[in-house]
This record gives sequence, C-alpha cells and structure tokens, in this order.
Amino acid sequence: MKHWLVKSEPFKYSWEQFEKDKETFWDGVRNYQARNNLREMKKGDLVMWYHSNEGKEIVGIAKVSKEAYQDPTTEDPNWVVVNLKPFKKLKKTITLEQIKADEKLQNIGLVRQGRLSVMSLTQYEFDYILELSQQK
Repeated sequence: MKHWLVKSEPFKYSWEQFEKDKETFWDGVRNYQARNNLREMKKGDLVMWYHSNEGKEIVGIAKVSKEAYQDPTTEDPNWVVVNLKPFKKLKKTITLEQIKADEKLQNIGLVRQGRLSVMSLTQYEFDYILELSQQK
C-alpha cells in the first residue's frame, strides 16, 4: 500500500462536502507529475486531504475506491481521475506551518513541491502526521 496527499481548495470542494457526498472522483489534474501519481494509486491506498489556499491544513484521510480511468471532464486521453471515499476526519488538523517547522517533515512533498496537487507520502511521513493529529 502507498500513501498520498491531495490538495483541494475548500471553497471549491471541502472535506465537509466530500463527507456529505460519500465519494468523488479527483478531477482537473493538468500537471504530468500529479497525473502520474494518480495513475500509481491503487484501490485501498490512503490519501491525506489537504485544504490549500485557505486553512492550509491536512484535515482528513480518504481511501482510493477506484483506480485511474479517463477524466470525464475532458476528451483528452492524457488525463485521468481516481475515485476517493472519506475514511477518517483527523482529530486535530495539521497545518502547513506545523509541517514546515517540524524537522522530521522537511523532505515532505508539501514543503519541497508546494504547487503539486497530488503527491506521494512515505509510510513514515503518513504515520508521523497521523500521530501528530492524535496529540492534544
């Protein structure tokens, strides 16, 4: 199993809306590296949900429920989507500020490639962020 992080602007599609919808396809990716990451996602992989632009925080965990297929919002066969289902809302959100200040997360894609909308996380990064979200 691999671990991922996706970024969504909450005014366009928030975690709260995602929970109401119970499933969504992750569309609109037009960056080749992000697209390649979508193609690598497998059913059951865990995905951290990051609110970008406003909030700038990891708010929940989703699960890949359907692997990559043609993006229905475009006829261009180069672009794909995956389906995601909500798995768990984090007890405590983890902000970008916290991540940048933590020595253990200095190599995370969110810090190194801030504009990338779909990125992989190492098992360590995923587990460590989850651990931080459980602390008071």
